[in-house]
Amino acid sequence: MRRYVLKRTAIRRTLINYRAELNEEQYAAVTSGEGPALVIAGAGSGKTRVITYRVAWLVEQGVDQSRLLLMTFTNKAARSMLQRVEALLQTECRRIWGGTFHHIANRILRRHAEVLGYHPNFTILDSEDARELLDACVRACGIETRARRFPRGEVLQDILSLSVNTGRSLEEIVLARFPYFEPLLPEIERVFHAYAERKRRENVMDYDDLLVNWWRLLTEHPAIAALYAEQFQHILVDEYQDTNRLQAEIVDRLAVRHRNVMVVGDDCQTIYSWRGTDFRNIYEFPERYPDARIYRLETNYRSTPQILALANASIRHNERQFHKELRAR
Repeated sequence: MRRYVLKRTAIRRTLINYRAELNEEQYAAVTSGEGPALVIAGAGSGKTRVITYRVAWLVEQGVDQSRLLLMTFTNKAARSMLQRVEALLQTECRRIWGGTFHHIANRILRRHAEVLGYHPNFTILDSEDARELLDACVRACGIETRARRFPRGEVLQDILSLSVNTGRSLEEIVLARFPYFEPLLPEIERVFHAYAERKRRENVMDYDDLLVNWWRLLTEHPAIAALYAEQFQHILVDEYQDTNRLQAEIVDRLAVRHRNVMVVGDDCQTIYSWRGTDFRNIYEFPERYPDARIYRLETNYRSTPQILALANASIRHNERQFHKELRAR
């Protein structure tokens, strides 16, 4: 006769009383098990609190800090969240990878720039520097800007940025957004080619290059892609509704090994479509991750019942949305 011994799963003691400090919706998201998760966070529902406590929870569950990746839309937000985590855990959390997509890209590219033809000490162009370099490339290409109403550097920058961040060709962007420049498309493409060559020669990258080159590392260099897919055991993304296609692809490639990716956002608060943001990223997350758990934060701590009733009525007829009903605390 065989004997079976049932082993109890060890329960870690935690410094934080999560049950006491979170409501039921927040607690469910913070303590979510392994695997992909989508947190639909209504306005004023404690989104930042959930992300902060989620990071703390993972650390208390034994996840090594260096294997946590937190990506936000401002470095200030990342610093604030990690400072809160340190206050909760009463310990330093400097080994957690936290910051904007561009900040994380910069860190990684400093390590691997040489495989892309750059030196590790590359310079990052700010928007003004990038515009000036584009204008210089226009002049170097011998293009007469006054006679032909050729786009200025800032417009060229917008065209190129939209193409890079949406994954659409220059021709598509020009025809859709700048149709009056269609006759100038060959010259515009020539300028962008000169711009790319000049950046490589001078060892500089603009902001979009940081994301593109990070994506190139993950798609063109399997060993590097595998290194970071293994390293980042858990990935958290704030304001996911404001990501563009390029950023969403980067997240997916980083999550391919462990698939522990939690994205947090509100499909009713997308405001950056003008810079390439694609709200389909948040809607299609459950399609890309069919086993994703979906959590809804619907308890609002900011507004009165009357305001929330109006907000609920306003979004109720949205053609595409994750249904939620905001209610006052």
